[in-house]
Amino acid sequence: MVDKHSQSFFGQSTGLTIRSSSKTEPFIFFKCIKKKPDGSWEKPSLGEGKTIKCNLDEIVMILDVLNRNRASWTSFHNFKDVKTQISFKWEDDAKQKLLIYIGKYSKMLKFAQIEIFRLLLKHILDEKIEFATVLNFDAVNKEVIFSKGVNQISKGNSSKTLPIVTETVERNESEVSQIKGVIEGETEKALLIQFNEDREVWIPKSIIRSDYDTSVKDNTQNFLIDNWILKRNNINTN
Repeated sequence: MVDKHSQSFFGQSTGLTIRSSSKTEPFIFFKCIKKKPDGSWEKPSLGEGKTIKCNLDEIVMILDVLNRNRASWTSFHNFKDVKTQISFKWEDDAKQKLLIYIGKYSKMLKFAQIEIFRLLLKHILDEKIEFATVLNFDAVNKEVIFSKGVNQISKGNSSKTLPIVTETVERNESEVSQIKGVIEGETEKALLIQFNEDREVWIPKSIIRSDYDTSVKDNTQNFLIDNWILKRNNINTN
């Protein structure tokens, strides 16, 4: 049994990597990058791309989708005042293609990739349940002190405060909808999208939560859009 895991899923324009740095850490990372207009890929080392940390609860919910027990699951991460939406959703009732949205990044996985993703995530979760949920202290010459909710390990006259990682997750599956449309126009801050084969509406880019390709004309794309603007423009999402 190894301590680290990393698996990447790359397409023509978007790459998704799942990474577990240690089986003793109760979280994993999803890293997204995409291809730039010049053909090169974004580099996380330069601060490019998007990385999200998911805890054990979220891993369970993602696995529930991968196991085809539910059609979708959406989560809002609020970390250091930066809110990012993540969504795992089957393309249709056949559940053969999985759509993953992380902020402005989107990735589609097909059957073989889905199975690799599912089996790896299950394996990682099993590992972390065994190793990341056990608090293990070296008892030699150390005393564990619990005071005011803060754990400290003291040795001699020195003390060390255990690190506390706080991350707020807000879940609300009703705030966004996936809808098909065709890009008919573009400005710096908005897209003109044709919905339901007749309605054309300007949608601010800031509330389009999925990736999109403005170079594709007259072809239907999947968009993840805030519900409030769809309702305001009477756009049917069914």
